[in-house]
Amino acid sequence: MEPGRTNDMSHAPLDTATLHSAASQDSVRRADEEQERAWKQKIHQKLMKVLDLSLLGTLGRVEAERQLSEIGQRLMAEESIPLSLSARQRILRQIQDDILGLGPLEPLLADSSISDILVNGSHCIYVERNGKLEKVNVSFLNDTHLLNTIDRIVSSVGRRIDESSPMVDARLKDGSRVNAIIPPLAVDGPLLSIRRFSIGRLSMDALMERGTLTPPIAALLEGIVRGRLNVLISGGTGSGKTTLLNVMSGFVPDDERIVTIEDSAELQLQQPHVARLETRPPNIENRGEVTQRDLVRNSLRMRPDRIIVGEVRGAEALDMLQAMNTGHDGSMTTLHANAPRDALTRIENMVSMTGTTMPVKAIRSQVASAIDVVVQVERQEDGTRRLVSVQEINGMEGDVITMSEIFSFRRVGRNESGQVVGHYRATGIVPRFQEHLQQRGIILPLSLYDPDTEV
Repeated sequence: MEPGRTNDMSHAPLDTATLHSAASQDSVRRADEEQERAWKQKIHQKLMKVLDLSLLGTLGRVEAERQLSEIGQRLMAEESIPLSLSARQRILRQIQDDILGLGPLEPLLADSSISDILVNGSHCIYVERNGKLEKVNVSFLNDTHLLNTIDRIVSSVGRRIDESSPMVDARLKDGSRVNAIIPPLAVDGPLLSIRRFSIGRLSMDALMERGTLTPPIAALLEGIVRGRLNVLISGGTGSGKTTLLNVMSGFVPDDERIVTIEDSAELQLQQPHVARLETRPPNIENRGEVTQRDLVRNSLRMRPDRIIVGEVRGAEALDMLQAMNTGHDGSMTTLHANAPRDALTRIENMVSMTGTTMPVKAIRSQVASAIDVVVQVERQEDGTRRLVSVQEINGMEGDVITMSEIFSFRRVGRNESGQVVGHYRATGIVPRFQEHLQQRGIILPLSLYDPDTEV
């Protein structure tokens, strides 16, 4: 017999035993988890019978957790549950999260590396880390458990969700955006999407470290903001539009009055003179709605130096253009679009949706005179959010808005680890606003636009 064949046969029983042992351990682990889950439900039910939830709601989080822990430990002692100390502590923590927080989502919300939490039914939860989606080993007990959590979120901000109103937008206490949709619209169970709110405000240096842009482009963006040019930041969902808007708004001088208008307050401006406005949805009687268009119109009466709209989505586009054209220069906003040219088309379509009888050429003329710069951002396949184009709007030629690209990201492929490889280059075009910036004392060297220099 060949030595190799002898070795293979001698190892076969060991491999089988190893597999049996692993399967046995997995079976024991699942049984322990099931037992722990069953005890958690039992203790939770007993707690709900003895708790005064209205009184608990008046306490601070720390005191409420302490009382829940004391009562839970007493109930566990009375039941003499056959679980380890660590398992008991885990059960108490989960019960506290269910009653005071968002249940199984609490550990995910505490993880700063997670930017999005996507719940596709009670037993399927994904998160986004570093621009990539991954499934996590976290779940709700059932759809009722998930529905209770959704109801707790929306009721805390004065909104409701039920069969008659099965979709809702809300936000958590930390500012994170929440969207929920339930049956009958959600076919396979309730859906919950949470866009995390960034606690730490990013700086331009941090964006450069991440590869979002380069120092020459950062210098140009700073000059654009300080020179009071009107800026439109365009990009897809999750491409970093709001983040870039936050960073660029940091260049606004402290002695200017800024009015921000958002559907859900996310901007973190650090200037001392900021008036923050937020839309309001209709109440249960379908009354009391305040739209972004209402707020943009009202902001004109608030003596703003600059108006910053978190994102234009509809009829407010017309009022935003009129504000930019009537002395509120230096205003900024974001918009969903795949390219700078598409962004202008979307604004044109939004203005048309208002029912205005303005001819198309007049609308385009308004757009061309209102917006000075379009900045395009993109979330690429490797998860990196990157600025891919800076374009100046030159004006009108016939019925067409003319644009000039100043900087662009030229991708050349992907490396072995899957990262997008490319470089930034100037196109060689000196923007027409260069002279405008010089008149305001903002000096940008002409070498910045040299096409032979990699930026």
